[in-house]
Amino acid sequence: MTDAIFDRPIEILQKLIRFDTTNPPGNEVECIRYLNGLLTEAGLQTTLLAKTPSRPNLIVRLPGRGEAPGLVLQGHVDVVTTANQTWTHPPFSGEIIDGYLWGRGALDMKGGVTMMLTAVLRAHAEGFRPAGDVVLTIMADEEAASDYGARFLVEEHPEQFTGVRYAIGEGGGGSQTLFGQRYYSIMVAEKAVCWMRTALEGPGGHGSMPLRGGAMARLGALLTTLDQKRLPVHILPVMEEMLTAIAETAPEPAGDLIARLLDPQQTDAALDEMAAQGMRQARGLDAQLHNTVNATVVHGGLKTNVIPSRIELELDGRLLPGFTPAEMIAELRQVLGQELEFEIIRHDPVGSETDMSLYPLLADIVREADPEGIPIPTLVGGFTDGRMFARLGIQNYGFLPLKLPEEFNGSATVHAADERVPVDAIHFGCDIIYRLLQRYGTA
Repeated sequence: MTDAIFDRPIEILQKLIRFDTTNPPGNEVECIRYLNGLLTEAGLQTTLLAKTPSRPNLIVRLPGRGEAPGLVLQGHVDVVTTANQTWTHPPFSGEIIDGYLWGRGALDMKGGVTMMLTAVLRAHAEGFRPAGDVVLTIMADEEAASDYGARFLVEEHPEQFTGVRYAIGEGGGGSQTLFGQRYYSIMVAEKAVCWMRTALEGPGGHGSMPLRGGAMARLGALLTTLDQKRLPVHILPVMEEMLTAIAETAPEPAGDLIARLLDPQQTDAALDEMAAQGMRQARGLDAQLHNTVNATVVHGGLKTNVIPSRIELELDGRLLPGFTPAEMIAELRQVLGQELEFEIIRHDPVGSETDMSLYPLLADIVREADPEGIPIPTLVGGFTDGRMFARLGIQNYGFLPLKLPEEFNGSATVHAADERVPVDAIHFGCDIIYRLLQRYGTA
């Protein structure tokens, strides 16, 4: 074992977890200072850019040989809250217990930042020059829409990413075992935010008098409909490729069940069957095959004894790539059967074009590292900072490989209690990201 810090990724990750960067408020400054110190002590020149002093972003460019376009390694150090969660071990302690490193951010995504950081430090220490410039970008605020992080950098400092074509970030890479087979999802696309607001109106009155068909009743009908019905099925090319790969490698009858997802007339019934069988993947596939809407915030009523005549409802909509808010609203009205007006609160378009040209290299690296694993392309139902880099024409890939035990459902702990990551999986991921720097642009 050497004394080089890049050979001690677990030590780095423990330190990162111990910085409480819960967003809001984020307050990522001390965490970023620590990372900046590691880079500058290694002799790398860094750039710190901030919309507000307590929330800086860190950029370092590792010069390449000029034989390939630039590659961004992008990650965030803010984390979601642990409030009202019951943890087995303290969420900011970074304890190692039974081979797992515990703590908020272990998976999302201080573990990924550690992989990227150590790869750049190792390349610099060994004097390795990649085929193209590598731009390590460590940001604030991903967990609250990126305004102080990726959005700020892309809109105010696009020159930092001149010459870049690809980005590597979160959203994929961790293995999952389906039907006894290990798969590595490589994210090539993501859904877009489409947050909305609507109002339901009806007669109001005194709370002591019966009233039928008012705003509250309309709200109840709307919520019941959203709970019981889906928006239409859409099978994008990336999902067709993903599901076909699983169907062809899964044993029967599972292969047939997955294949049924590819038939829009059978998709929803197959999803219901998967859920009834207790398959944890059903919810994720549901999101990947539909535009989705969830009611999240309700404003209405001022006094207990007054029936409100107006209720405002906020909805978290997520659009598949290529779909517009107008199309979302049209689908929603058709399902709800109510003539409602919708205001768009926030929409971050992600586009419909997917550049798959780096995918073969990523898949090859996974196969080399784990010959029993099967890489598959996928899209994610949430959003990542990758959607901001797309505005600069940069194709983002979710590629933070973790070889996870079959019994470990890491995704169930992301944003939840007891987030943790196997120590061996972090070492696995660090090695793969460094292999990527070595192999990038050489084919």
